[in-house]
Amino acid sequence: MKKIDATVLRETRYIAVITLILSVLMEAVFFILGKWDISVLLGNIWGALGAICNFLLMGITVQNALTKEEKDAKTLVKFSQTARMFFLLAFALVGYFVPLFHLIAVVIPFLFPRIAVSLRPLIIREIKD
Repeated sequence: MKKIDATVLRETRYIAVITLILSVLMEAVFFILGKWDISVLLGNIWGALGAICNFLLMGITVQNALTKEEKDAKTLVKFSQTARMFFLLAFALVGYFVPLFHLIAVVIPFLFPRIAVSLRPLIIREIKD
């Protein structure tokens, strides 16, 4: 098995930190609305775990695709995208069928990596200033 590239690990840590921050904010919203219970916390943890693992798997796929010919790289990336969507679907289905998890708290964290990626240029600009 190949070693995971330092950039993939660094970016995954960044995604994990932003996901944690957004998860705390989501928990606060549930609390303020009076809808918080332990299933929200457990669902949030489950969803965040799925989102972070999905991002890590995407990073590993891109790392591996860089060593392949263009056609093989495209095939690998397409297969990975499909497999990772089924992976997230499985996480969501567990969140739906297991009563320990609040479904909304499971699904919302799936969006956190996308938000983190969107915030990245702003964060980098703030650090440089």
